[in-house]
Amino acid sequence: MVAAGQLIDDDPKRALEHARAARGRGARVAAVREATGLAAYHAGEWAEALSELRAARRISGDASNIAVMADCERALGRPERALKALDDPAVGKLDPATRAELLIVVAGARRDLGQIDAALAVLERGGVDTKHPRPGSARLWYAYADALEAAGRTQDAIQWFGNAATVDYEDDTDAADRAAKLL
Repeated sequence: MVAAGQLIDDDPKRALEHARAARGRGARVAAVREATGLAAYHAGEWAEALSELRAARRISGDASNIAVMADCERALGRPERALKALDDPAVGKLDPATRAELLIVVAGARRDLGQIDAALAVLERGGVDTKHPRPGSARLWYAYADALEAAGRTQDAIQWFGNAATVDYEDDTDAADRAAKLL
């Protein structure tokens, strides 16, 4: 599992090989199944990732990878299943950053279905209050700005890309560049 963790960003296919080997030795350990699921996700093996993350959740009861699981559904061409993730009873117990990621994925599923206004509404549920940024706000506001741009609301998109840039302390997004390109 250590090797998988070290390789996941640079060589996800090889990381998945290591995670599968660990699974062969510890298939009943939630952390092993989670690591295999995340490695499969990074390697683009969506069905395997979903299966492994579901197994990890069954074993541990931990719902922290619900956004990843919903994203796998999207990648498998099933955005309507990704939408159901918001109905999961565990959503209310997610930390703010994980909840923001889930909202971003669900909004993406709405966009996949051509429902841009519904995507914006989902993102607005996550907190588009610039006076009270939370963990995950930079990515949530970035997704909101991107959806605004897709909706043809360029001036609003510029404002929200700028808002995202102001709270993006770890430089996770290119929000400032996106805002500048729209000016």
